[in-house]
Amino acid sequence: MHNPFSLAGKSILVTGASSGIGKSIAIECSKMGAKLIILGRNEERLRETYNDLEGDDHQMFSAELTSKEDIQVVINTLPFIDGLVNAAGILKRVPFKLMSSDILEEVMGVNFFAPAMFTKELLHHKKIGKGASIVFISSISGNYCSSVGNTAYSSSKGALNSLSENIALELSARNIRVNTVNPGMIATDMLYQKAMSVEQIKEDLENYPLKRYGKPEDVAYAVIYLLSEASAWVTGSSLLIDGGFTLK
Repeated sequence: MHNPFSLAGKSILVTGASSGIGKSIAIECSKMGAKLIILGRNEERLRETYNDLEGDDHQMFSAELTSKEDIQVVINTLPFIDGLVNAAGILKRVPFKLMSSDILEEVMGVNFFAPAMFTKELLHHKKIGKGASIVFISSISGNYCSSVGNTAYSSSKGALNSLSENIALELSARNIRVNTVNPGMIATDMLYQKAMSVEQIKEDLENYPLKRYGKPEDVAYAVIYLLSEASAWVTGSSLLIDGGFTLK
């Protein structure tokens, strides 16, 4: 049976695969037949993801994406890839009047500069070939809405969307597609970093027409679409996945 969403025969690299959205993306891609190369900072948790992957011939690299040395080691041993998912990211909530350059540099470094330069290095070393797909995990924050204390995170995600659109234009001649996925609130560990009480979460859920936060799998399925031949005519797009939050 023909399945345009199949990833069979494709090598997919996923960063931030040791937890949350990145972990779910890696696992779901493996279920669709892909060979995974997973990256993460925490080797123990990355190993847990690796053990949950379906199929064989997967690879894992414990690496810090902000480290030039780590990135060089990865690139030197990396096979040719058909898809790249930049899913690594951090969240720091600080009121702008209390913002320090260290906090801003840390968030921008992990959420924007690291995926930007990692993607650039992969392209420079010809690890991503014609017909490949690049996906950046962005957010509705900074692109569709804002919230108090979220300046650094929102700025990094807004920059990521702009980066994606420009890269999509530049790489179109090589038939390399570049898109972003922009989730609303996803029920991962990052949610609990927001220090929201049960009552606050209940109240916040009322802002979502579908009355729930997203699951990591919701994002993973969207990424599979963008990595597969089902989206062969999609590039420079920002796929919104927010349970209807931005409709209000």
